[in-house]
Amino acid sequence: MRLLLDTHVLLWAAYLPERLPAGAVALLSDAANELLFSAASIWEVAIKSGLGREDFDADPHVLRRELLDNGYTELVITGAHTAGVAGLPDIHRDPFDRLLVSQARLEGITLLTADTKVAEYGAPARLIRVR
Repeated sequence: MRLLLDTHVLLWAAYLPERLPAGAVALLSDAANELLFSAASIWEVAIKSGLGREDFDADPHVLRRELLDNGYTELVITGAHTAGVAGLPDIHRDPFDRLLVSQARLEGITLLTADTKVAEYGAPARLIRVR
């Protein structure tokens, strides 16, 4: 299965894995699954950490390098992904989350999220409960 991690799940997987439930850890540990991160998540970390958001306290350069070094695949942002945002219902206002949903839909990837608003988009979003 191809799994795209939303930005918070990505940060927890990288720096606070104890926050993830056992089911999510199992998915991330299963060698049969391809783990992806979006360039949008690195962009989000760069912007929100620069604004002083404590939940995004990470160096985006280091995060990206660590993800690549640990076998994650980077999902680039295409024009089709950004245009796909226009077709989404107005459930969530965060542009980064909307872009992740669009990418997951267009690429046929499961989006792992802990955000109940993102999960309201339905498949391919999959809600995980954090500790």
